[in-house]
Amino acid sequence: LIRSHGPYLLHHGARSPTATWLKLTSEDVKEQIYKLARKGLTPSQIGVILRDSHGVAQVHFVTGNKIWRILKYKGLAPDLPEDLYYLIKKAVAVQKHLERNLDAKFCLILIESRIHRLSHYYKTKRVLPPN
Repeated sequence: LIRSHGPYLLHHGARSPTATWLKLTSEDVKEQIYKLARKGLTPSQIGVILRDSHGVAQVHFVTGNKIWRILKYKGLAPDLPEDLYYLIKKAVAVQKHLERNLDAKFCLILIESRIHRLSHYYKTKRVLPPN
């Protein structure tokens, strides 16, 4: 299929070529990912470090897999998905803020509903346990 809207046409399944100046191999990138994950970094933080320090624009183009999938194969993936984790963290911060400012209650309701929708999605995809 071809994407017809946007700044350019793109065939689905077409891969962008890897950078010719990139000297890292797929195994080198995977080792860097494992090392950074053992330090306790999230997959998005790992991607930022690889992009800024090592010049890897997209890990997927070099290794063929996304960072989270690489970590999952190795058993280093976080138990809670990253987007759900940050929503819960934001809800806790808003609850603390709510003790002083009661006008933030509607914001808290919106965040909690987002958490419930996202957790329902992850339960149907069996990323989270059903309980």
